[in-house]
Amino acid sequence: MAGYKILLADDEAALRFLLTETLAEEGYDITEAEDGREALEYLQAEKYDLIILDYMMPERTGVEVCDWSRNHPNPNGEAPVILLTAKALDKDREMAKAAGVTQYIVKPFSPLQLVDTVEALIQKGG
Repeated sequence: MAGYKILLADDEAALRFLLTETLAEEGYDITEAEDGREALEYLQAEKYDLIILDYMMPERTGVEVCDWSRNHPNPNGEAPVILLTAKALDKDREMAKAAGVTQYIVKPFSPLQLVDTVEALIQKGG
């Protein structure tokens, strides 16, 4: 899976580090953002093969970032989006789906589960 670029936006530094390490070991090229505003800046500047967003982030939520990327000109309008969330309520899932989220992963999850999801979405898209 070498050479695929992933944007990972999460305000929890420890989780971001763990996920970056796990995905980098699989050969992915990871860009980290620590809040929603930073994620939007990266989305406008560069093209990614996949985007991983935490639901609850400062500045903009993952749902807001996804919604923006789907509805504004940027290189990532079609990229698959994984939303990481501790909120498993139906209304949250519906909001995520309406915003264009591709896959929803409820915390806590194993990093290997995330890797499997990333691989499946990248293969489907590529």
